Amino acid sequence: MTRWVVIFDDKPEMLDVRRKFGTQHLDYLRANSTKILIGGGLRNAPGEPFVGGLWVVEADGRDEVVKLVENDPYYHPEFRRFKILTWGKALEDRTTTL
Repeated sequence: MTRWVVIFDDKPEMLDVRRKFGTQHLDYLRANSTKILIGGGLRNAPGEPFVGGLWVVEADGRDEVVKLVENDPYYHPEFRRFKILTWGKALEDRTTTL
């Protein structure tokens, strides 16, 4: 398995999509938690509107990651772009408790 990072860049209109599909999006993340290991919204500063998001994913290939993105209720390409990069974790022996 390869680790991937998905970086989402939102247009301001994505805020309405977030409000409308927030519950379904969280359900989707939970249902895919064996692949989408961690995810969350990005803001320019605490309390400001969301401007994007980030996922850390474990998947066999890029196509699998694209499929995860495209099946997410937040997938509205007219309001959200995404970039997929492979990621190698430094200090493999360290874990994080969130």
